[in-house]
Amino acid sequence: MLLLLYILNFIGISYSFNGERSNENRSFPRATNGEQFPWDKLRLPDWIIPVHYDLLIHPNLSSSVFTGFLKTEVTVKLETNFIVLHSKHLEITRAFIEEKNPKLQGDLKQLKVLEYPTHEQVAFLSAEPLLVDKKYFLSVNYIANLSDGFYGLYKSTYKTKDGQTRLLVSTHFEPTSARMAFPCFDEPSFKANYTIKIRREEQHVALSNMPKVKTITLGNNLVEDHFAETVKMSTYLVAFIVSDFQSISGTTSSGIKVSVYVNPEKLNQAHYALEAAIKILEFYEQYFGIYYPLPKQDLVAVPDFQSGAMENWGLTTYRETSLLYDPETSSASEKLWITMVIGHELAHQWFGNLVTMEWWNDIWLNEGFARYMEFISVDATYPELQVNDYLLDTCFTAMGRDSMNSSRPISSKAENPTQIKEMFDTVSYDKGACILHMLRNFLTDEVFQNGIIHYLKKHSYRNAKNNDLWNSLANVSFLLLFYLANTAGAALHPHNYYVREHFDVTEIMNTWTLQKGLPLITVEQNEKRIKIKQERFLKGILPDDPLWASIFLWQVPLTYITSHSKSIGRHLMKNQSDTIELEEDVNWVKLNVDMNGYYIVHYEGNGWNNIIKLLNQNHTIFSYKDRANLIHNAFQLVSAGRLSLDRALDLTRYLQHETSNIVLLKGLGYLEGIYDMVERRNISDVTKSLKQYLLQYFKPVIDRQTWSDEGSVSDRMLRSKLLQMACDLQYPPCLQKANELFGKWMGFGGKLNNIPSDVMKTVYSAGSKTATGWNFLLERYKVSMSGAEQIKINSALASCKDDANLARLLELGMEGNVIKTQDLPSVIYMVSMNPAGRLLAWNFVKKNWSKLLEKLVFSLGSFSMRTIILGATSHFSSKQELEEVSLKLKDNVGYLHSCCINYY
Repeated sequence: MLLLLYILNFIGISYSFNGERSNENRSFPRATNGEQFPWDKLRLPDWIIPVHYDLLIHPNLSSSVFTGFLKTEVTVKLETNFIVLHSKHLEITRAFIEEKNPKLQGDLKQLKVLEYPTHEQVAFLSAEPLLVDKKYFLSVNYIANLSDGFYGLYKSTYKTKDGQTRLLVSTHFEPTSARMAFPCFDEPSFKANYTIKIRREEQHVALSNMPKVKTITLGNNLVEDHFAETVKMSTYLVAFIVSDFQSISGTTSSGIKVSVYVNPEKLNQAHYALEAAIKILEFYEQYFGIYYPLPKQDLVAVPDFQSGAMENWGLTTYRETSLLYDPETSSASEKLWITMVIGHELAHQWFGNLVTMEWWNDIWLNEGFARYMEFISVDATYPELQVNDYLLDTCFTAMGRDSMNSSRPISSKAENPTQIKEMFDTVSYDKGACILHMLRNFLTDEVFQNGIIHYLKKHSYRNAKNNDLWNSLANVSFLLLFYLANTAGAALHPHNYYVREHFDVTEIMNTWTLQKGLPLITVEQNEKRIKIKQERFLKGILPDDPLWASIFLWQVPLTYITSHSKSIGRHLMKNQSDTIELEEDVNWVKLNVDMNGYYIVHYEGNGWNNIIKLLNQNHTIFSYKDRANLIHNAFQLVSAGRLSLDRALDLTRYLQHETSNIVLLKGLGYLEGIYDMVERRNISDVTKSLKQYLLQYFKPVIDRQTWSDEGSVSDRMLRSKLLQMACDLQYPPCLQKANELFGKWMGFGGKLNNIPSDVMKTVYSAGSKTATGWNFLLERYKVSMSGAEQIKINSALASCKDDANLARLLELGMEGNVIKTQDLPSVIYMVSMNPAGRLLAWNFVKKNWSKLLEKLVFSLGSFSMRTIILGATSHFSSKQELEEVSLKLKDNVGYLHSCCINYY
């Protein structure tokens, strides 16, 4: 734990290394040819405004080269003789400018080109001044290599069933990689329209943001596809793909054509995604009160993809495992994941695409909203998936990251591309979603929905900041307050308690977005009085540390119930300490009802004793969300040194009577975590005793599990977790059944899969423990057409106890042929989590450090090292190990300062 804290805090400190130079040291830099470059800032000048891009691009899959011709219409707001755009790894061969004037049509003037790679910028110098309020056409010819990584315009591959390698090209431009495909104003506020043309070979299919309007035959097996002009949008949302994919299609009730494009041999796995996309798109049109503005929506499963998915307008792209559902091999949790990812990317078509943050410091307006809308949309369209139960885990994850001193404010400074990439993390996604959930609960569903409708309509096709959202919510809230204050019989409206409170939405939310961390609310209840105080909740900080006494102040929308509650109590806490006066004496109080708030609660005095007593007497007095919240709070307080482990374990003793799958999963997760921690320290006697305790404690619920895919989503997820734990702990009945199923499956050569998908990972893991089983799984991995199955096989291969096989798996990941480069971080992480592979994984990382930096940091992005470093060092606990890792990080701070990014 100490080492993990060190790594995160080390990375947090490094934010300061990449700031823009101060004005005192400003001087114009030198271009690549030695001449003075006319611009010295990272951000582009704001006096040249793009209006329209006309882009022709020809990717050559055989030579891995692409050529482009770009004609950009710009408006001049300040007289100048140069235009600065973004450009990265593009060789510009010609550049001309002409005034947009019918009388001067064809009067092309050649421009001088200067390049400044440090800022990824190119300057076009004109011999004559460009005049104010005039419009010009900037024409550029260029050539470049297809990217070796997963950004820009890059080449991807997949293998057919018979082993043939097929090629395709795809794009991924967010946040700052459109400049790798065409020279552009690559900042989100420079919105423009696009007309795209793509040259391709006849056997391929080209896709872009808009529908194809015509195809021209060029000869020599080449054709040129012309696409309709786009709506006004930011550069990072532009997309195009050339492949041999096939599709299935459907239509929404409002006439939008929805298509799913995939590797032709996986077309049978696309049906669920099509169904989900249509249903969710229809829901968003109704919820936002704004029709989807494009005529089509394509969803494409890209074989090589660095993140989970990307929201390109009208052409969303996905990892195969985030889009394709195989009824035979995809588990309940994988079906839920696919549905949520589709909900996330389609939410972006409004939040992010229609209304875009003005700058990357507010990327949470895109990602936090899309993350939260996953839960709202999936709950409305697929209620059987019980998605809202997993919002708890999202907030638990966010709190864990946010409780470290290396956390950051939701809205943080970001200027250069590296800092911008750092913004795509748990804070933007998960914490953003959780504070929106808290705000929705505070303002009520009605106000929240109407507020975001107001926000979207007011800022459509434009950019927005934090305060624009708060102002829209405040306006709607004010109108409802006015109605309640002047309407008879409105006293029972859920928003009515606001009449007694004086609040400012902007003031409240600034405390959650402009400072890092989360509050710890300490409660002391005495008869009619609840005394509360707040401070920042921090892990890894001792009382003698100056941070312990540092003052943070939030405006916290508190909710509470008591032993005598008939309804939920509400209180807006604005000060460091406060008192809530009750109408009668109470025996107990519980804050953060259903965990609708983003804060940790500590019950002083007899508070925890009362709660533990209640849970043992009648745990159903609290909702299942409250029970999960209490377990989470207790163990978080243990990790921060605020509560003893004995108290937290006392709290879990009631779990043998628990019937909620969600609560059981949470309790099981913490108890397993304690077991793993003890096991990592090689304390054999304690490990053995704890294993026996876990098996004895959960034996009744383990023995009730069936080896099937029956039941609700939470039933199936609990089954997967319990049976995996039971086999990992060598529970004989579990091992016997798993080995029986694996033997039958292997006996049929893997062709007839008789293993239920929810227990497939457990069965594969059991089978991997023999040399024959491990090799059989590896061969199955090579030919499997199911990404869901490959994930389970990878996990099983990494769980074996044979050093030689684990070393072979790591080498296969490094080679990038059998196991794709995008999966290498997870392979190293899984081997690291295996007690037999921990030292092996760290030695592998040290031995291949330079190769990993080159392979991952420069292609996937530095965030990919997060999984590797934190996984490979998670079992370290000695001072010597701490020093070894810290030295490795310090030697590579330039590459690894953003390694804790968590991309979706």
